[in-house]
Amino acid sequence: MDDVTRILAALEAGDGQAEHQLMEAVYHELHRLASAKLSRERSDLTLQPTALVHEAWLRLAGDSMPTWENRRHFFAAAAEAMRRILIEGARRRMRLKHGGAYGRQEMGDLEVPSPDGASIDLLALDEALAKLAQEDARKAKLVELRYFAGLSIPEAAQVLDISKATADRWWAYARAFLYHEVAGGDQDPPR
Repeated sequence: MDDVTRILAALEAGDGQAEHQLMEAVYHELHRLASAKLSRERSDLTLQPTALVHEAWLRLAGDSMPTWENRRHFFAAAAEAMRRILIEGARRRMRLKHGGAYGRQEMGDLEVPSPDGASIDLLALDEALAKLAQEDARKAKLVELRYFAGLSIPEAAQVLDISKATADRWWAYARAFLYHEVAGGDQDPPR
């Protein structure tokens, strides 16, 4: 991934081929992160990892390719883009026009309902994450990198330029904070 920083510098210098090189250099990593993130989402979510990567890329590139300082800055922007895409999708599904609070039920599921795994209310998570960002923006960025971009603790620590031990402590704090906010303060966080 050292190539990413070099390609970003070439992109900023106006190299016409750098955008294509950047996409080639980061595509597989972004796809892996999107796959990991979507595997933890609701089972009725129709968004595929490839579509999430492409939508995030379109948002990152926009009309004119922005400048990123380095690999860390690029992946933080990618995590933010993926987060916004998933939040917008959750809001869209909650609108009355799209069925609001009514869940979709397939005819085959009427007799034997399938368990709904460990899904989370993305809107509640987004609100809780906004509160955490007001308290400590770097801890909120760690959550974005871990939850929305699917980075491991060591990878997120590298992106944030902190030690793994610090990332572990921040992650434990952020998880407890978010759990408390999402649960409404009524339950103790899981151990």
